[in-house]
Amino acid sequence: MNTKLKIALGLAFTAIAFNASAQKTYTQGVVTYQMTVPQGEVESKLYFTADSNAVVSQQGPAAIKMVGNASGSYFAVLVDVPVASIKKAAVLTPDEIDQAIAAAPKFTFTPTTETKVISGFNCKKVDVKDTKSGSSYTAWVTNDITLPAVSLTKAFKDAGGTPVQFTAIQQGQAVNVLLKSVSEEKIPAGMFGLAGFEKISLDDLKAMGGR
Repeated sequence: MNTKLKIALGLAFTAIAFNASAQKTYTQGVVTYQMTVPQGEVESKLYFTADSNAVVSQQGPAAIKMVGNASGSYFAVLVDVPVASIKKAAVLTPDEIDQAIAAAPKFTFTPTTETKVISGFNCKKVDVKDTKSGSSYTAWVTNDITLPAVSLTKAFKDAGGTPVQFTAIQQGQAVNVLLKSVSEEKIPAGMFGLAGFEKISLDDLKAMGGR
């Protein structure tokens, strides 16, 4: 569980936002992502409203939830491991949020003329360069839809569209991400709250993942 927790917690600090004009604007709903990590494929769901969002994924026996707000001033990581009777939540301090933002990659984008349909969306290819590491990647973005700012995608705000297939960087490792679907589902009650979770520090939460 420790390795999977490290991956999940690392993803918490890969901040992403969608800032592109589009034909369909979603203000509430659920996005399903498929992420390829060294240990295999993980499905994550993003629950969002105009002012709040939560990314939920199952990492072995642990359910990981990352909750944030649209302005980026609030962020919490919740870990629920029923088999071990663990329900812990860490609310990041302003300094911890600033540190996470500072550690995020800095991407530049070069649009291309190549296009294709991915997950039913009309996408265009964008060449991506991380100016911090010098690494290069490819992203496919769409103008078919736009989504509110979330905790899983901010480095792509200038990519020219909503990222559909792209590479996120967590703890120095590349994670391939695919947007599989978007729906306007009603958000379950309590999705963005901490009820039932014991509050601990971020350092203590990291220690649970062996860091």
